Amino acid sequence: MAAEIRQQPGVIEKTLKAEWRNAVKLREHFTHHPVRLIVLAARGTSDNAAQFGRYLLEISTGIPVSLAAPSVSTLYGAKLNLREAAVVAISQSGESTDTNIVLERAKASGAFTAGITNEAESTLAKLAQHTFLVRAGKERSVAATKTYTGQLLCFYLLAYALGAPLELADLQRIAGWTEAALKLEKEIGERAQRYCLMRHAVCVGRGLNYANAFEFALKLMETCYVVAERFSSADLLHGPIAMLESTFPAFVFCPPGVTWKATKELLGRLHSIQAETLAITDRSNKAAGAKGTAKVTLTIPAELATESKLPEEVFTPIPYIIPAQLFAASLAAARGLDPDRPRTLSKVTRTI
Repeated sequence: MAAEIRQQPGVIEKTLKAEWRNAVKLREHFTHHPVRLIVLAARGTSDNAAQFGRYLLEISTGIPVSLAAPSVSTLYGAKLNLREAAVVAISQSGESTDTNIVLERAKASGAFTAGITNEAESTLAKLAQHTFLVRAGKERSVAATKTYTGQLLCFYLLAYALGAPLELADLQRIAGWTEAALKLEKEIGERAQRYCLMRHAVCVGRGLNYANAFEFALKLMETCYVVAERFSSADLLHGPIAMLESTFPAFVFCPPGVTWKATKELLGRLHSIQAETLAITDRSNKAAGAKGTAKVTLTIPAELATESKLPEEVFTPIPYIIPAQLFAASLAAARGLDPDRPRTLSKVTRTI
C-alpha cells in the first residue's frame, strides 16, 4: 500500500498523457451529441470516486448527475429510460458484476456508455462505447490508492469532454501537487502513533472533497478496523455532532474557497468540545492552522489555488487524499496490521 501511494504522481502523469487525446475526441462527440443526464455506477472505492465525479460534473458542466443504485437493475429488473443520457461505470478491475449489468442495460436502453477502469482487457472496457484507462499498472494491495486518484483524474477528463472550462496546463500541475503531498509522509508516520488505540472516528469533507471523507473513512475501516463515519460539515452539524466529545478523533479536509466558511465554523465547534481534530489543507488556506481551529494541521507544502474559471478548490481532491492514505497505511503498521491483506477481503469483489 505504501509503495503504491508513492507511485501516484507518476500514474497521474502517465494517465493524463495517454488519455488527453481521448478526452479531446470525446468532446467533439458530445458537441454533436449532447446529453441531458449523467448516471454514474460504481461500488466501494470507485463509488467514492463517483461522488467526486458528481460534484465536478455538475459544477463544471451544469448537467445533472445521478449515482446509480445497481439493485434497481440487478435485483428488481426495472427498465429505465436513459435516452439522451450518458451512463458511466467506474471499476478498478472492470469486473464488478453489478456495475457491468447497469452499463449493459443502459446501452440497450439507448444511453451513451463510458467506462473508467485500470484494466484494458476487462469486461467493462469491452462493454463501454468509450473507455478512459487509468494507467496505474498492477495494483497489488487490496486497499486501492493509485487507482482511486487515477479515477479522479479521469473524471477531470470526462468533465472536459462534456464541455467544462478545464485547461490541460492546470491538469498537468496535479502530479506535482501530489508529489508535494508525499513530502508529509514522515510527519504523518509520527502523528499516526498517537492514534494507535483509536477505535472510532469521523471523517469530514464538503463539496469537491466530500468524496475524500468517504474514501478516508473506508481506508480506516478496511486497513485499520476503525469504525469511521463520514459526513459533510453540514450534515455533521445537523445532529451527529452530538456523539462527539473530548478526545474524539475528527479528520477534516480544509481547502480554501467556498467551503471554508462552513468548515471553519465546524472546526470552532470541535475545538470547543476539545475533539482530537486533525486538518488536511495546503498553503493556499493560511487560516486553516489558526488558533481555535484544528489541534493538528497537515499542510501540503504547495499552493493549490489557481486562476481557473472553476471553484478555487477544484484541484485539491487528488493531493488532499494522499495524507489520508499515508495516515491509514501508517496507522495500520503502528497497530501491527497488514494493510495489503485486510481480513475477509479480496481485490476483486463481485456482487449483484
